[in-house]
Amino acid sequence: MKRKLKKAQKHKIAIGAILLLLFWLTAVVVPQISPYTYEMQDVTSRNLGSSSLHFFGTDKFGRDILVRVCMGVRISLQIGIGSTILNVMIGVLYGGMAGYCGKRADMLWMRIADIISAIPSLLYMILIMLVLGSHTGSIILGLCVSGWIGIARVVRSEILRLKQSDYCMAARMSGNWEGRIIWKQLIPNMKNTIIVNALFMVPQAIFAEAFLSFVGIGLSAPAASLGTMIQEARSQIQLYPMQMVYPIVVLCILIFAFQLIGLGVEE
Repeated sequence: MKRKLKKAQKHKIAIGAILLLLFWLTAVVVPQISPYTYEMQDVTSRNLGSSSLHFFGTDKFGRDILVRVCMGVRISLQIGIGSTILNVMIGVLYGGMAGYCGKRADMLWMRIADIISAIPSLLYMILIMLVLGSHTGSIILGLCVSGWIGIARVVRSEILRLKQSDYCMAARMSGNWEGRIIWKQLIPNMKNTIIVNALFMVPQAIFAEAFLSFVGIGLSAPAASLGTMIQEARSQIQLYPMQMVYPIVVLCILIFAFQLIGLGVEE
């Protein structure tokens, strides 16, 4: 039974990793070898279907959909992975210190986190984009204002549990510096928990960016975000539904790949 579970776990991770590798290679290679750019318009080639010249067809401005989808994948991976790395770094540091420093510091730090999380993250993103403009950097910053709180709480609870263990007690009695105990002893013992949470944070960030762009408050034209492409194709859905189907399918598979790897690691 355990062998079957391990095989299923490995299959999930392998399938997700292969899908991500294919997406990454396509997003890098296709824009380089294609004669079209993501913003190049051709009024004589508007709303074309799939062909040898345009594998995914063209949109209402005559832009190649395949190249734009590839650029959208680049943006999604950049925002998803970039924001996740920052959130994990902040969350691990904040949660680790809050859980280890004692009751008063723990209560103060976590109440600050509660105040930050009480404000909807969408409001943070809107305010940041109004001040800094609509670009990938502002979206990553908006996702990181409160995105680290979830993993900080997970790390804090694990630190509270682990610091009472015999292993940590022995390390403390041997005279090790408390910061060294956290980073050398406690954090490595929860690396699987951190990795699983990080893997699930990436698709959340990707979907958040696509949603913001779809409702018109994310990346603006001519940026080729998947959410922007879905929003632009909405007016064409009855006549040219594939213009919306392609970015939706790619977005779903991209999110599914990260979820699959996360489920495999979690098991």
